[in-house]
Amino acid sequence: MTALDLLLPSSCAGCGRRGATCCAACLDSFGPPNAVKVPGVGPPVWTLAAYHGPARELVLAFKERGARALSAWFGAMVAAALASVGSAPWTLVPAPSRVSAARVRGGDHMLRVARAVEIAAVAPVLRLAPGVVDSVGLSAGARRRNLEGRVEVCGRPPPGTTVLLDDVITTGATAAACVRALRRAGVRTHAVVALTSARPQ
Repeated sequence: MTALDLLLPSSCAGCGRRGATCCAACLDSFGPPNAVKVPGVGPPVWTLAAYHGPARELVLAFKERGARALSAWFGAMVAAALASVGSAPWTLVPAPSRVSAARVRGGDHMLRVARAVEIAAVAPVLRLAPGVVDSVGLSAGARRRNLEGRVEVCGRPPPGTTVLLDDVITTGATAAACVRALRRAGVRTHAVVALTSARPQ
């Protein structure tokens, strides 16, 4: 323990318990990849936890409250899950954030997770066109319309198993829009992996 640890003790972003950034109890809320049915997405969708309790708090802390150290934890979880969703070599395509949201968060949060997955290549080839608004509070139909025609492909992933990486599957609108955009660009998405899912397991 350093003097800085004594002055500014670390605490779990999920439950507030002093110690590691993510305590063992909260880490246990994540598990092996679980298939989730998401109409309209196409490729299999896998999630590592349900979006409630400690898992939800950890995602929100990472995404909205600056707990960037959690990227290493999430990266390790995604790395452990990849063998279950496809064969190596893997390429992770992070679901894009709005430019304004990424600016507030100090960068694209899912790109940060993807780069922490040491066994996969990272291809940040998706971006959102202007006009996309925050999806919080939008209905499923409004979420689809919000993204329709506004996910752009600005590159091509290397050959291998292409995996779209997202933080939360809610209605599936983001995953579906990203998969469609990649398909139009001639890129097959083999699987979607989300840290959490708000859909029934």
